[in-house]
Amino acid sequence: MKGDCRPFVVDGHQVGLVSQNVIEQLLKYPEVFHVRAPEHGKQNIVELNPAFRDYNTRSEQVERILREFREQGMFVALKGWRDECYDVKSSTGSLLKMDRSATCLFGVRNYGVEINGYVRHPTKGLCIWLQQRSDTKQTWPGKWDNMVSGGLAVGFGVLETAIKEAAEEASIPGHLIKNLVSAGCVSFFFESERGLFPNTEFVYDLELPEDFVPDNSDGEVQNFQLLPAHECLERVFMPDFKTTSCPVVIDFLIRHGIITPENESNFTQVIELLHVPLQSLYTYRTTTTTPNDGEANATAATTNQRDLSSSSINNAKNSIENGKL
Repeated sequence: MKGDCRPFVVDGHQVGLVSQNVIEQLLKYPEVFHVRAPEHGKQNIVELNPAFRDYNTRSEQVERILREFREQGMFVALKGWRDECYDVKSSTGSLLKMDRSATCLFGVRNYGVEINGYVRHPTKGLCIWLQQRSDTKQTWPGKWDNMVSGGLAVGFGVLETAIKEAAEEASIPGHLIKNLVSAGCVSFFFESERGLFPNTEFVYDLELPEDFVPDNSDGEVQNFQLLPAHECLERVFMPDFKTTSCPVVIDFLIRHGIITPENESNFTQVIELLHVPLQSLYTYRTTTTTPNDGEANATAATTNQRDLSSSSINNAKNSIENGKL
């Protein structure tokens, strides 16, 4: 990662990572964000004011600052403001909500759904439907993408989001969407000029009849294309394919025997990079233990975070960006 990142802590739980360029702006709002220096061997952190004790207060305070940043044109990420929020969660539950465009500024874990629409064609074999995103999309405009994808917004469940996005993006009718099959998750870390993206995608497979053609209904897709699996693999590594959807397609091709240990020399590494243990990034906890125990816990968390930041994350990012998968 570029430069040092500090844990973002809410209600005693680390929920994100904040880069130095964001910290410089947060320092202007000490009533909301406490930027703490290292103390007694503990890691320096960015903490949301612990006086904000409930979900609504935290959400309102953070949104106020983010809207100021947006008005000032402070961060490129906020140009994609959606008025659609993601929950910021810890292991104990949701702590606040944040506009989805801003979560990358705080390295907050993002969750989404992706549907692999495929056809068992009688002459072409296994084929996969891809969509081309609208040129007016705020993110990845004009890029090729998986058939259906969408973020997990506040108030929506995983399967609920998959069904909603399938209807909006591809007009998949109820008698077909009932065949949706859960296929696990992929997780990866991606860094761009907009910020930090620790993403987990809930993956679904959907076998479609040969005569079905997706049709967009929300204006966010300009084209669909059905490609044989091997051509789809080539498309994934072209510059006009959405980077963060590559792992989902690769996972599908592995599970359906297109990518195998026999034709991919780095097969086991690829498998691991499709399932980066993102939870290992968020190990900092404020504690009420004795000074020595607290120092030991904080030091262990710091070491674990540094190790992962210098190995798995960069490897996953480089593999995705450079097409080594």
